[in-house]
Amino acid sequence: MLGIDTNVLVRYLVRDDEAQFEKANRLIKREVSAGEPVFVSLPVLLETEWVLRSRYGLKKPVIAAAISGLLDATEIQFEAESAIEESLKFWKDSAANFADCLIGAHNRRLGCRATATFDVKAAKLPGFVAV
Repeated sequence: MLGIDTNVLVRYLVRDDEAQFEKANRLIKREVSAGEPVFVSLPVLLETEWVLRSRYGLKKPVIAAAISGLLDATEIQFEAESAIEESLKFWKDSAANFADCLIGAHNRRLGCRATATFDVKAAKLPGFVAV
């Protein structure tokens, strides 16, 4: 399995640099042809969401749809996929940011009874407690 970095994933998603998109696309296809998915870690996913929001100005529904589409892609494997799916569910109806939603979902999967936070928006998410 080959892990990919944020810049490869972003190029693959936004296709704003055709040469880099083609390289990313060929890389993914090559791995799939060899019977191997590419791997996206949680830090890469979090950084990708941040780049799409802050650098490209994409709104939550567009980013959520992009992440959902990636989750459905058989050629891409994610770290903690069930936590990502849960975080998307909570994020769409929350004022909290994606990172907080993912942190909470991932902590639940790791056995935490709650996630403590100073963040007022995150404290409203299921499984969070305000400090």
